[in-house]
Amino acid sequence: MAMTEPWSADRIEARSRVVIDNDFCGDPDCVVEIAHHLLCRSIEIPFVVSSAVGVHHPEWTDDCVTRGVGVVREVAELADRDDVVILEGSNMPMTDASTPAVSAAAEALVREAMRDDTDLPLYVACGGGLTTVASALLLEPRIADRMTVIWLGGEKYDMTEDELPPDVRWRETNVNTDMVASRVVFNDFQVPLWQMPQGVFSQALMSRSEAWSRVRSRGALGRHVFDQIGHRVDAWSRGLKMGEAYGLGDHTLVSLTVLGGPYSPEPYTSDYTDVPRPSLLENGLYGEQADAGTIRVYSRIDVRLLFEDFYGKLDEFAAAQEA
Repeated sequence: MAMTEPWSADRIEARSRVVIDNDFCGDPDCVVEIAHHLLCRSIEIPFVVSSAVGVHHPEWTDDCVTRGVGVVREVAELADRDDVVILEGSNMPMTDASTPAVSAAAEALVREAMRDDTDLPLYVACGGGLTTVASALLLEPRIADRMTVIWLGGEKYDMTEDELPPDVRWRETNVNTDMVASRVVFNDFQVPLWQMPQGVFSQALMSRSEAWSRVRSRGALGRHVFDQIGHRVDAWSRGLKMGEAYGLGDHTLVSLTVLGGPYSPEPYTSDYTDVPRPSLLENGLYGEQADAGTIRVYSRIDVRLLFEDFYGKLDEFAAAQEA
């Protein structure tokens, strides 16, 4: 009698739905994040959103969301995921707090949140600006209590106005990509929100030697991920001494959407505090907001579990491709 392999990956079932929203035309940490997410089995991915970087960002162009679609498609092909739906968000930020930036992605998010044919909870994993989320909320306010937004962005909570760089280009990128949308999500809706401010997602550093030995050698997908990081480091190194590690902040989204416990999807190995929901001020700092409930603010991400899971999944995938 043939022996059944214990703890087979094929037995892992989806525990949640995760819409992945990122500025894929920007920094290569989003390439690491989407590669990892696409190798995961415990989530359903209804669609992936290619969002814009801020208009002040050096990577912004009038076709940056289209370029981002190409970035995701290339990773999806290497990950053997031809089932992935990729949608474009708005290429421009919202103009005011009552006018949504209508896009295919915002309309799809409304439809996904309003589904009544599944019991799987819905998370929106956002590694860039909040344009799509805020626009979907404005299009259909009822979705506010039908999803949880996991957002990587925002200034540190103890930052003072004197510490803010005068040039917006040197402030936290994601909150300033679309400040109108950021303020809509914080101030106008009580949508459940898990936030990783800048000082938290910056914990995800991978050394060059680690990426060389644990990523580059793991098949075509691993080589592609390594090369995308390397191209950015090479470009930036022309003006900066980049050192021996690169920040993979977007990768932390996998920690909170996939790497929960065995009996609950709750990511309890990362640390957080439930705090009164603040108002978001025009400069990106935080104020008080009465009777607005709470949000979850993370202070530490389990980077060991995150990176080791990524390396292991690359190993498994490369082995399967070679079989």
